[in-house]
Amino acid sequence: MSAMPDTPPPPRLAPLLRRSWYHLNQAFRRRIQATGLTPDQFTVLRWLLEHPLGMTQRELADLMASDANTITSLLTRMQAAELIERHAHSSDRRCNVLLPTSKGRAIHQRLQPVASALQDTVLASFSLEDRTRFLTQLALVAQACQDIAALQRSSAKKVR
Repeated sequence: MSAMPDTPPPPRLAPLLRRSWYHLNQAFRRRIQATGLTPDQFTVLRWLLEHPLGMTQRELADLMASDANTITSLLTRMQAAELIERHAHSSDRRCNVLLPTSKGRAIHQRLQPVASALQDTVLASFSLEDRTRFLTQLALVAQACQDIAALQRSSAKKVR
C-alpha cells in the first residue's frame, strides 16, 4: 500500500470564517482591554452612532447577528456603565430606542482609529482592488447565510 502524499484539506467556509472572526476579535480585545470595553460593546456603539435616531434592541440584534438574550445582557451591562441610554419608543410601547451617551460616543471616538488600524493591518496583503472585491464578496456570503437562516426560521414557524 503506498502512502498518500500529505495534502492540505480543501478550504472550507465555516472553519475559515470562524478562525478569522476569533483571531480578529481577540486581537481587537487585546488592543482595547485597558478601556474595559469589549469588542461587542464597541460594535454596539458603532451601530448606534451610525443610526443617530436610535434603534430598537431587535434591530440591533439583527445587525449584530445575535440572539435577543445575548443582546439584552450586553445592553444591561452597557447601560450600567453609562455607555447607552434606553428611551421609550414613540409608537411601540413594547420597545425602547437605544442611544449612545456622551461617554459612549467619546470612548467610541477614541477607539475607532484602533479598529480601523487593525482592519488595515489585516487587509494589508490585498491590493486596494482586491480588498474591495474581497469585502464585497464577504458581504455576499454574509447575506446568503442570513437569507438561509431566515428561510429556516420561516419554515420552522409553518411547521408549528
